[in-house]
Amino acid sequence: MRKTSGVDAPEVSYTRSGDVNVAYAVVGEGPFDLVLVGGWVVSNLDVAWEGPAAAFFTRLAEFSRLILFDKRGTGLSDRMRGVADLETRMDDVRAVMNAVGSERAAVMGVSEGGPMTVLFAATYPERVAASVLYASRVCYRRADDYPWSSTPEESAAAVERAERRWRTGEALDATLEELAPSLAHDATIRHWWRHWLRTSITPGAVAQYYSMYPGIDVRHVLPSVRVPTLVLHRRDDRTIAFDEGRYAAARIPGAELVELPGPDHAWFVDPEQIAAPVERFLGDLWRRGEWDAVETERVLATVLFTDIVGSTSQAAELGDRRWREQLEGHHALVRRQLVRYGGRELDTAGDGIFASFDGPARAIRCAHAISGAVAELGLEIRAGLHTGECEVVEGKMAGIAVHIGARVAAAAAPGEVLVSSTVKDLVAGSGITFRDRGAAELKGIPGEWRLYAVDSV
Repeated sequence: MRKTSGVDAPEVSYTRSGDVNVAYAVVGEGPFDLVLVGGWVVSNLDVAWEGPAAAFFTRLAEFSRLILFDKRGTGLSDRMRGVADLETRMDDVRAVMNAVGSERAAVMGVSEGGPMTVLFAATYPERVAASVLYASRVCYRRADDYPWSSTPEESAAAVERAERRWRTGEALDATLEELAPSLAHDATIRHWWRHWLRTSITPGAVAQYYSMYPGIDVRHVLPSVRVPTLVLHRRDDRTIAFDEGRYAAARIPGAELVELPGPDHAWFVDPEQIAAPVERFLGDLWRRGEWDAVETERVLATVLFTDIVGSTSQAAELGDRRWREQLEGHHALVRRQLVRYGGRELDTAGDGIFASFDGPARAIRCAHAISGAVAELGLEIRAGLHTGECEVVEGKMAGIAVHIGARVAAAAAPGEVLVSSTVKDLVAGSGITFRDRGAAELKGIPGEWRLYAVDSV
């Protein structure tokens, strides 16, 4: 342990997640684990302990084993090109949990860490005992039912402004006034804040993060969160409106909303105000013996359907034996790609494959790779993907999300990988590009569905 401003700061360790080293630290010896997912881009496990963040960490560690980490691209973690999508960041959380031997934990998402927390809780309920959202935004683009976010024009201006502002101390002071007006008058805190920000991320990387935000949208995932959830939000938060917390709490089944007083967005302002309800909420779950209650009958998953274009005519032309050999070659190629991208084969019906994934970007890349691989056999496929809550019955996936995936595949053109808008919204920052195919009616599925063709991965 290192002494930092009179507070014992934990030693920082590293774990590998993909091709990146993620910095993490553990503090406290509580009966259960709590993973803190930071917001925005401010994250440096050393410098954080030099200011008021230390008091917040210490308070949480009084009742939990607190697991902290620097998001990839920030703080002490490896820098990288571009930014990480939500799926990659979920992989990082799992890697950190595995490194510290945490099989199940509460996950607390702060501000921009909220969307990843929502997605993680819905996708991996066996790893998440409870979720906590503090001052979180679940959609970063303005919509009819979400009027608090930015328009495309406002987002573009924010990206242009972000890098320029980061270069000057005056601009860094301005961000403190925006996020923590209650502390902005303190010269010592202002000095720490500047140092923390500058050691968290570079100016160019800040702009890259801002460019990712407008694509983040987990509104449709909220009903799939089945773990106990606490939503905390300050009533007069100047950065993210209180109504955004109310919106999330109203759509997560059984979520509890706690309204906190004050105008500050920053979590390190008044640690007790935030930590006390978190301690009560998580402590009650632990004492009631509900920490290990796992509902795995319903999980969030991405389903992939593929089928061979013109299979009937090809079968007639080749004959039964040669067509069977062709199908066997096709299935072998598909299965190799499923293994490569972490997909799980659920069914093989005729010339089609039905598989599931725990991340939409992996599923898209797998579908794209399958399309290229089967071309070696002189075959062409169409593929469709959808992300939604699926029922797990004896290891099989079922439910409306599966039917939607099948209908999206049926709407795909030859050689096309087609996805629902849900899938597109969850891969912001992945580098995957799409072409808008417009609204479509899916047979047997109510309403119109916006579909997108994958352009590049």
